[in-house]
Amino acid sequence: MTYGNKIPEEVIDAVRKHYDIVETVGKYVHLTKHGKYMKGLCPFHSEKTPSFTVTPELQIYHCYGCGKGGNVIRFVEEMEGYSFPEAVRMLASDAGMPITWASPDGVKSTPHDADRAKIIEAHELTIKLYHHVLNNTKQGQAAKQYLRERGLSDKLIDHFMIGYAPEEWDLLARFLTNRGFDQALMEKGGLLSAKADGSGYVDRFRNRIMFPIWDRDGKATAFAGRIIGEGQPKYLNTSETMLFTKSRTLYNLHYARPAIRKSKQVVLFEGYMDVIKSWSAGVKNGIATMGTALTEEHCAILKRQAEEVIVCYDGDDAGQAAAFKSIPMLESAGLRVSVAMLPKGKDPDDYISEYGPEAFLRDTMDQPVSVTKFKLIYSRKNHILLKDEGKKNYLLEAVQIVAELDSSTEREVYLKEISREFEISLDALKQDCHQIRQELQKKKPQGDNNDNSWNNGRNEKPRKSGPPTLMPAYTHAERRLLHVMMRDQEVAQTVHDRLGDAFNVEDHAALAAYLYAYFAQGYDPDASRFIATLHDDRLERAAASILMMDGDFPFDDTIMDAYIQDIIKVPQFRDIERKKEDMVRAERTGDFLAAAQIASEIITLERQLKGRQEDRF
Repeated sequence: MTYGNKIPEEVIDAVRKHYDIVETVGKYVHLTKHGKYMKGLCPFHSEKTPSFTVTPELQIYHCYGCGKGGNVIRFVEEMEGYSFPEAVRMLASDAGMPITWASPDGVKSTPHDADRAKIIEAHELTIKLYHHVLNNTKQGQAAKQYLRERGLSDKLIDHFMIGYAPEEWDLLARFLTNRGFDQALMEKGGLLSAKADGSGYVDRFRNRIMFPIWDRDGKATAFAGRIIGEGQPKYLNTSETMLFTKSRTLYNLHYARPAIRKSKQVVLFEGYMDVIKSWSAGVKNGIATMGTALTEEHCAILKRQAEEVIVCYDGDDAGQAAAFKSIPMLESAGLRVSVAMLPKGKDPDDYISEYGPEAFLRDTMDQPVSVTKFKLIYSRKNHILLKDEGKKNYLLEAVQIVAELDSSTEREVYLKEISREFEISLDALKQDCHQIRQELQKKKPQGDNNDNSWNNGRNEKPRKSGPPTLMPAYTHAERRLLHVMMRDQEVAQTVHDRLGDAFNVEDHAALAAYLYAYFAQGYDPDASRFIATLHDDRLERAAASILMMDGDFPFDDTIMDAYIQDIIKVPQFRDIERKKEDMVRAERTGDFLAAAQIASEIITLERQLKGRQEDRF
């Protein structure tokens, strides 16, 4: 049997058994022991009180806040944004397991997988070639001198494997062809370009300093090239391929991930030179988008890695506008945001070169401003404060910005600053702020929890007050029954014989069907293994939630029979209720004969139900 059409069951089992879920989750979440459980703050949603629970005994996790749950493979899927096959592949690779994915009938990996592997291999060789040209040939001397003038040491050049693509038309084409790579495939991979006349292929990059791009797992997938001297375009990235998509790629993420995980903080730069120079200054958690604006996909990737983002974009108007635009996207993803400010016209690369790494860390990275402060600074630039009209417009805009804050303390702090600076009455500012907040409240739809408001932490929705919603008796019975069934094969067999999949909750019926099939294949009770057979996010969450129930409730044959009877009679209760509605409609339309017939049917059903209940005692 295989999973995901490729991966044999024994591989899935080997991966699951190799990784302890507490150790794996602990790399992302700080866990503390609570009895037989481990608890921590959920990495998948914002919370202040730990509701994320890991059970070492069952090797599963479940969050009582957002509902996510599953085994170690599902956790890695969720954290890293992998598909199921990608998660298994990554975990198996890290464990040193061979990635053959041969199924029992001998079917090997797909041609698509083989193409991916060849393109990655070609990129790895190309990185070495361009790095060699930069460091060891006359052709690379000018590029090497340029990099040194930009403040890049040999150690930094070697760490990021920066190289040089010479002016020759087909150096790389010949290099790869001599090593058996198909040129058409290399074009698909973004390394070569087809000649206009169709007579062959030439190198895509020429006379450019080459910056390798790795994916989140450290596999080479693309390049960014900067031209030497005059020419257009100044910067050239690999075109989008099966391995490289700009909207989902963050430069340096593979190197930065350990520091990001440790600090839960990431620094977002605009370009790869900013990342590299900042790395040399000690910023090990820096990443950058690849020649494209920040996307929602980028934000989702960052949310899986960090809790806080420091935006460090260029100090010019374009950079500040890009920072302004990025903030609501990052906050909508559930990230705390602050902004590292640079002097006008300076980018991180320039600042480090001119003032040194210590000044960059001290004056910029260690003193980021809040989102509100940044918005106020950004607003000032759009008004001429020396003129009364400009000053008035700025003050109105500033009060609007402050009014969006939920915290009255924060509002007070900013309004006092504005009052002192412009010698404006604090009471007047407060009054305007209060009126704006009243208008904002009127415009909010019912149930609005300020998800997109500025500076509201991680936009955590408040928990609903009042008593918890009570489950119907049959739902309670089904969950307890499934809880025991997943741990006891004999109980599962008894329920199969007496109830089958006649559970009233759709997910419960599906879980029961999967469980019967699981035991029919001869497997022993194993929560983590069973969850691995589901391959459905909703069912995995449901199974984890049920397994995490407190199992101290009493259970014997009598109680099991009572649960089964509670479940069986639900459709009959529903049938009686429907018939009562039909009887009322018949009476209203004057069809008393039909009403009498339905009343007779209701009496018969109620007698049947009563008889079954008496049989239980």
